[in-house]
Amino acid sequence: MASKNSIKPNLENAFYHAYNRGVEKRLIFQDDQDHKVFLSYLKEYLSPPPDPEKLLKSITFKDTVFKGIPRQPKNFHKSLELLSYCLMPNHFHLLVKQVAKTSMESFIHSLLLRYSMYFNKKYDRVGPLFQGRFKGVLIDNDSYLLHLTRYIHLNPSEYVKDLSAAYSSYAEYLGLRNTLWVKPDFILNFFNKTTLPEFIKVNSYRNFVENYEADSEALLGNAILE
Repeated sequence: MASKNSIKPNLENAFYHAYNRGVEKRLIFQDDQDHKVFLSYLKEYLSPPPDPEKLLKSITFKDTVFKGIPRQPKNFHKSLELLSYCLMPNHFHLLVKQVAKTSMESFIHSLLLRYSMYFNKKYDRVGPLFQGRFKGVLIDNDSYLLHLTRYIHLNPSEYVKDLSAAYSSYAEYLGLRNTLWVKPDFILNFFNKTTLPEFIKVNSYRNFVENYEADSEALLGNAILE
């Protein structure tokens, strides 16, 4: 049964909030390794693909040497950008810019299938790990987009005091970490200009996230995890 927040992501150069949680609200990240595996998949999908020449491997069969490239995971480096994310114990949030039409659906499907296979093997379980199809919301204005990144980066506040230490992109936004496959500049550029009246008094992204008085969750309505 489709969620009311499910959309058909068929727009080019559009921003989407993609999220899902564990079936029956179960944990999907049980230790540091789980987080790191999920992030390693994001890195593979969103980084430039390796040089094919460096992937060539030699295989000997019946005294004959063949060269070939092992099967590689899908790559979305040029078709999708990750602006922000957070990984919570039983759910995740991703804010993406879909450059190529329908690339987000393929990206999320491959990511969750791959991670589910890893998780089920590690914990000796069977069956779906996530609660149905991922949910996705089209972001159609700048204010909404900024409040969504704030909501995403505040999500871990219930279990970690230092938000920059959470499994999220907040450290990239604060300049504490440089991750090539996370793209914070589009959001950060809003704080180098005063194009949105409601943010004139906000002098930094950190101040916006940690000290802004507005309730981003209330402003986002049904774009948050239910």
